[in-house]
Amino acid sequence: MPPLELTTKVPFADLARHHAPFEKELTAAFLRVLGASTFILGEEVERFEHEFASFCQVRHCVGVNSGTAALTIMLEALGIGPEDEVIVPAHTFIATALAVVHAGATPVCVEVDRGSGLIDAAAARAAVGPATAAVIAVHLYGQACAMEELRLLCEEHGLALLEDAAQAHGATFGGRPVGGLGKASAFSFYPSKNLAALGDAGAICSDDDELAHKARRLRDLGRDGDRRNLLLGHNERLDGLQAALLRVKLPHLERWNAERRSLAGRYRELLERVELLAETPETPCIYHLFPIRTKDRDTLAADLRGRGIETGIHYPLALPDEPVLRERCPAETPIARDWAARELSLPLFAELTEHELEIVATAVNSALSGGEADRRLPVSSAKT
Repeated sequence: MPPLELTTKVPFADLARHHAPFEKELTAAFLRVLGASTFILGEEVERFEHEFASFCQVRHCVGVNSGTAALTIMLEALGIGPEDEVIVPAHTFIATALAVVHAGATPVCVEVDRGSGLIDAAAARAAVGPATAAVIAVHLYGQACAMEELRLLCEEHGLALLEDAAQAHGATFGGRPVGGLGKASAFSFYPSKNLAALGDAGAICSDDDELAHKARRLRDLGRDGDRRNLLLGHNERLDGLQAALLRVKLPHLERWNAERRSLAGRYRELLERVELLAETPETPCIYHLFPIRTKDRDTLAADLRGRGIETGIHYPLALPDEPVLRERCPAETPIARDWAARELSLPLFAELTEHELEIVATAVNSALSGGEADRRLPVSSAKT
């Protein structure tokens, strides 16, 4: 019997499918903002800030217009700048390090854990020096870092423990949600995130009153309530429309995360000959992405593309190898480079069907086994 042809196209993400069930609610939110004519900050932003702060179990949420802005303003609100160093993982989106540079400080790239790709606490400890001011824990792929180890490290050396939670809306460590596990945290609501705006948006969360107050000034050109410019601030305010749309979607986030975990569990049952993300009991992953690692990642990606399956790479270069960062944060981080060379992200979103998932898993197995997996296509995949 010849191998079955897998012709169904599977997108990496499907925002139209994601938004369709909420079209009326999203439209109503748009009309509400249109009627109020409050397009920058305003009541919708204040309400979203309150709701998201409650979700993260913190006192403050400061809405800004992107995750990168959240990271930069978070650092500046802490007073981090020239002469300071900030420890960051070598395997992450470049915005983590760019924010450090934008704040005027120096990023120090450190090694990551082989199984999870998250910052290695021992490597962070070894990198602490007299200029170190903070450690940024990046909760990559939807899984929280080893926050207890990092907390002890930062307490011992008087450092600020910060969270880059751009991929971890609703993730937890020891039962506590990310966003309130350190001095402050930064979120992105980019359209592909687990909690996503319909454009750029971000937020800073913290229990620190002074930090939150300063962040509110910094996002709005450094102005206070009397519109006096007291700080060298930024024009990085959250739009009222994006806040209103995020308010529609926030009540569904936990269900979407549960669906992502269920789909990830099915992937883990079906996939062969690949390295899967290591999970630990205290940090259940909410799978913003589903990363696998394999020896010839680019060949596999091309094979899947030929079958109509979209994939992603997160990320193609370790930070010390990014052209703009080579001189700013040189480091020998072979594990981070291995992640960059072998990681491939498979389609995973809450609305992905099991039929589509099985097509992807069968295609991956087939590509890595010379076509044998096509003959083991799961029974349910034969359904239309």
